[in-house]
Amino acid sequence: MRKWLIPRLSLVLIIFSLTQPLLPQTAAPAPTAAPVSSSSDTNARLAKLEQQAADAKSSADNAWMLTSSALVLMMTGPGLALFYGGLVRKKNVLGTMMQSFALMAVITVLWGLFSFSLAFGSGNSFIGGLHQVFLRGVGAAPDADYAATIPLQTFMVYQLMFAIITPGLIAGAFAERMKFSAMMVFMILWSIVIYDPMAHMVWGKGGLLNAALGGRFPTLDFAGGTVVHITSGVSALVCALYMGKRLGYPKEPMPPHSVVLSFIGACLLWVGWFGFNAGSALSAGSLATSAFVATHFAAAAAAVGWAGAEWLRNGKPSVLGAISGSVAGLVAITPAAGFVKPMPALAIGLIAGVFCYWMVAKVKAIFGYDDSLDAFGVHGAGGTLGALLTGVFASSAVNPMFKDAQGKTLPSGLIEGNAHQLLNQFVGVAISWGLAIVGTLVILKIVDATIGLRVNAEEEIQGLDLSQHGEEGYFWEPSA
Repeated sequence: MRKWLIPRLSLVLIIFSLTQPLLPQTAAPAPTAAPVSSSSDTNARLAKLEQQAADAKSSADNAWMLTSSALVLMMTGPGLALFYGGLVRKKNVLGTMMQSFALMAVITVLWGLFSFSLAFGSGNSFIGGLHQVFLRGVGAAPDADYAATIPLQTFMVYQLMFAIITPGLIAGAFAERMKFSAMMVFMILWSIVIYDPMAHMVWGKGGLLNAALGGRFPTLDFAGGTVVHITSGVSALVCALYMGKRLGYPKEPMPPHSVVLSFIGACLLWVGWFGFNAGSALSAGSLATSAFVATHFAAAAAAVGWAGAEWLRNGKPSVLGAISGSVAGLVAITPAAGFVKPMPALAIGLIAGVFCYWMVAKVKAIFGYDDSLDAFGVHGAGGTLGALLTGVFASSAVNPMFKDAQGKTLPSGLIEGNAHQLLNQFVGVAISWGLAIVGTLVILKIVDATIGLRVNAEEEIQGLDLSQHGEEGYFWEPSA
C-alpha cells in the first residue's frame, strides 16, 4: 500500500501548488541616498557640541565655587564665632561671637559698594581703581584674567568671604576688652587700608606680588597666607601690644569657659577650609583635588605635632592643644595648598604644629603680651612660616606657574632649583608685615583719639555681653 500511496500524495501536492493564484510580491524599497552634509552643517554641529561641553564645565565649576563660597562663610559663622566664643570667659561669649557676625554684615556692604573694585579692579601695583564701584559690570560674564569658566559675580562673592573672615581673626587678640563701637570702626578702616591693597597686590590685575599675572615680585600665595593670615596675625599682635593686658592678666586664671564650643568651631573651620583652599583653584578640576588633599594632610599632621609637643612638655595632650594645632596646620598650608604634593603638605603641617605651639607656650610667656586667643601665635606665625615654606616645597608638577618665552615650564620652588622664589616669598612676607604694622598702628591711634578703644574697668569686669549688648549668653533661673 505504501508503494502506491507516496507517489500519489506527491502528485496531489504538485497539482495543488500549480493551481494556487500567485501571491503579489512586495518589492523591496530602493535604497535612498544618505543626505550629504554640507561643510557648514558639520561646523555648526561641532560648534554646538563644543558650546555644550563648555556650558557643562562652566556649570560644574560654578556649582563648586558657590559651594566653596558657602563653606568659607561657614568658617566665620559659625566656625570662628564658636571657636573664639568658647575660648573667652562666659561673660564675654556673646560679645565675642557678635564680632564675627557683625563683620559678615558690614564687610559685605563695603565689598559691594567699593572694596571689590579696590581689591580686584584695574589700578596700579598697589591698589585697584574705582571702575567697578557698586559692582558695576560685575555680572554673569566671566573675567578671563581671574576665572574664565565662572561668572565674575561668582568670583566676587567668593572673594567676599575671604574679606569677611580676615578682620574677624584679629578679634582674638583684643578679646574681652575692646568696645563694640571701636571694633566696628577699626575693622572698617582696617579692611579698606590693609586688606584691600594687600589682596590687590597678591591677586589683583597688575598687583606688585601677583605671580599669575606677572607681578614685579611674583609671590606664591594660593589662598591667602600673606593676604589673610599674616596681615590679620601681625595686626593682632599690634592690637594686643597697643591696648595692653586684660585686667588681672596673667595673675588671675582666665581659662576658656567652654572647650566644647571651641571644639565644634574648630571642626567647622577644618571642613570650611576645603572651600578656602580647594576653592581657590577657581574650578572643579584636578588642582582643586590637589589643594583639598594638601589641606587635609597638613591639618592632621599639625594636630599631631602640637599635641605631641604638648604631651612631651606637660605629660598629657589637651583637647584645646589638638584643635589649635589643626588650625595652625590649616593656616600654614593656605599659601602652599595649590603648589605642593601630599608629603610636603604633611611636612609643612608637622612643622607648623610644633612651631606654633612653641610661639604660644613659650614666646608669648617670654615677652608677656596678652594675645587673648593666640591670633598672632597661630595666624601671624603660622602664616609667615607657611609662606616661606611654600617657596621651598612648591612643585611645577602640581601647578606650573612659571614658564619661559617658549612656553616651557620652569621650576617653582627651592627644592626644584628655583632659589630665587624664596627671595620673592620674603618680599611678600615683608610687605605684608610692614603694611599690617604701620596701617594697624595708625588706625588704632585714630580710633583711640576719636571714640576710644577700650571699655572702662567697670565694663570689663561686668563683661562685654552686658556692657556692650545688654544680654547674657547664659542665664539659669535659680533653683527653688
